Amino acid sequence: MTPTLERSSEVSHKITASHLSRTAYLYVRQSTLRQVFENTESTTRQYALRERAVALGWPIERVVVIDSDLGQSGASAADRAGFQRLVTEVSLGHAGIVLGLEVSRLARNSADWHRLLELCALANTLILDEDGLYDPAHFNDRLLLGLKGTMSEAELHLLRARLRGGILSRARRGELKQMLPIGFVHDAADRVVLDPDQHIQDVVRLFFATFERTGSCLATVKEFHTQQVAFPRRIRSGPHKGEVVWGELLHCRARQIIHNPRYAGAFVFGRRQQRHGPGGKIQWKDLPQNEWILIPDTHVGYITWAAYEAHQQRVATNAAAWGTDRLHGPPREGTALLQGLVLCGTCGERMSVRYHSYHAHPVPTYWCGRRAMHRGERGLCQTVHGASLDAAVGVVLVDAMTPVAIEVALAVHQELAARDREADRVRQQQVVRARYEADLAERRFLKVDPDHRLVADALEADWNAKLRLLAGAQEAYAEASQADARAVPDEERAALLALATDFPRLWQNPATSMKEKKRLLRLLLVDVTLTKGDVLHADLRFTGGATRSLDIPLPQSCIQLRTTDADVVSEIDRLLDTYTDAEIADVLNERGVRTVVPTPWTGLRIGRLRHTYGLKDRRTRLLAHGMLSPSDVATRYGISLSTVHLWRRRGLLRAHPVTDRGDYLYEIPSDQLPTKFAHKREYQYAAETIPSANARGAV
Repeated sequence: MTPTLERSSEVSHKITASHLSRTAYLYVRQSTLRQVFENTESTTRQYALRERAVALGWPIERVVVIDSDLGQSGASAADRAGFQRLVTEVSLGHAGIVLGLEVSRLARNSADWHRLLELCALANTLILDEDGLYDPAHFNDRLLLGLKGTMSEAELHLLRARLRGGILSRARRGELKQMLPIGFVHDAADRVVLDPDQHIQDVVRLFFATFERTGSCLATVKEFHTQQVAFPRRIRSGPHKGEVVWGELLHCRARQIIHNPRYAGAFVFGRRQQRHGPGGKIQWKDLPQNEWILIPDTHVGYITWAAYEAHQQRVATNAAAWGTDRLHGPPREGTALLQGLVLCGTCGERMSVRYHSYHAHPVPTYWCGRRAMHRGERGLCQTVHGASLDAAVGVVLVDAMTPVAIEVALAVHQELAARDREADRVRQQQVVRARYEADLAERRFLKVDPDHRLVADALEADWNAKLRLLAGAQEAYAEASQADARAVPDEERAALLALATDFPRLWQNPATSMKEKKRLLRLLLVDVTLTKGDVLHADLRFTGGATRSLDIPLPQSCIQLRTTDADVVSEIDRLLDTYTDAEIADVLNERGVRTVVPTPWTGLRIGRLRHTYGLKDRRTRLLAHGMLSPSDVATRYGISLSTVHLWRRRGLLRAHPVTDRGDYLYEIPSDQLPTKFAHKREYQYAAETIPSANARGAV
């Protein structure tokens, strides 16, 4: 059939004026960039469909080519901006016909393909491929297009299965070539070897040594930052692919390195699984180790396989989780000596730590709320004051460590010295690398023709940048070296060695941080189980299986700590028979007795204590002994109050102070009471016969 007859037949049956009034969209796609450059014939055939659209009646200016998805797989529409644009134009009714070399060019996913068919049927849009012209609104054409889409998806499945089978076969033999983490390279025979750059090797070894010492990825990152040690990273894509750049160590990078079996010399494949989410987005899922293809000891590593498994266990115990899967945590800066080691004797779960402030000092408290959390019960399992418990366990630790005190102290000293030397060597390598790059930039600049200013200026700028990096590296090295010198001077090292003969002094030395004490404790102690009753019962389990039990008196509560001792209250009650409140305060202060706060005694404090404990005041006690008030004396003997006070001052009446404000009570006068105005004549007689008011009994 001639092209003219073919066009007329198709136009008469399927192509209408409505179709021709809209735009024709040609969708061009290749699965990979390699196919774009190597399989040019397919690309040429796809672009040739423009002539087919023109032959069917569309003007060339209304034939739009969508080729933004070159190098994109047709398995999903999530990352295909061109296909999404095509679907949008069809949905808006702008497309009269959609052209594609074959169904697989448009989509290899049944969901995406049938969604496009549905939209084309609703918008009255035609579909054309190399085999013919189709109208999705017609049942027969839609059935045929559906079969083609299913066959295209099946073809993709077979291709993937064959490719996956080959990859798995090579992986099971350990022959699959993969991207290697930093610290490894492929040699000329495609064997995995250590990176020939000695600086990279030293930094990676320093990383694992630091992790084994600190037991935490975050602590390792902090120490790298403190020591100002840069960490390498290899660029995976782009024009600088394969180059090594140096920068700060991040926590995510540290976790990737710890979890990578490659560093233990093992071949691994299939640690993650790729899946398509509901929106077409690619999702990655970490698989358990029993689903990996794992072949140990396939190449040289930085650590042993036993060390790798120990690191995984350490990271798992450091995870922020509840339950028995986390009994130990990494040592932290808090004052809780047994942080991460305490088990509840009631429910068997790990106890947590919280702090409160007492006189501006943090005080730990061990508590367990698992019973309320998991069983819905009210209240906590138990709470334990941490200060007395930590002190008792510290005494036990000192007793256990005394026989090997010298060896432990010397080992700690040697470890600190080796740690400083290793960090200094790595920092020195950074300076050497920066100096080499600066010298290389200088040689490049000197070799260029001075008249070629464009190249010369660029090389000179690069040389200056390298010199600035060199100066920065040298300055950082000098600062870090000085910091190390300040941290452990010679006199402190000598003091540390002197303390090696007396571990109790080393343990109690203020220079020994709580974090270091926790690390020492973890070397000997596995866990501590607490049971709170009349006393605090602690079961200590040591490394190697030895156990020891302690009964620790419960600390006094806040109310008990602020309660005055019973002996002091009894003494104040006795002194009230003789003294006023202020005089009692003076007596107690002279004896060295202090309040519970502690502060000196005052008359006001004595008065408050009398009120709190219901002690009789001095007035009540004297009235009970028959003494008279000034008004009673005046009424009984027919004299005025001023006369009573005058006789007291003259010594004619015996008076006893009852308050600190000058209030008195009087003893019953004798029969020799003077008459009015007689005190002027009989003063000498009264003074000889009546005792002085100051003559009171001693305490």
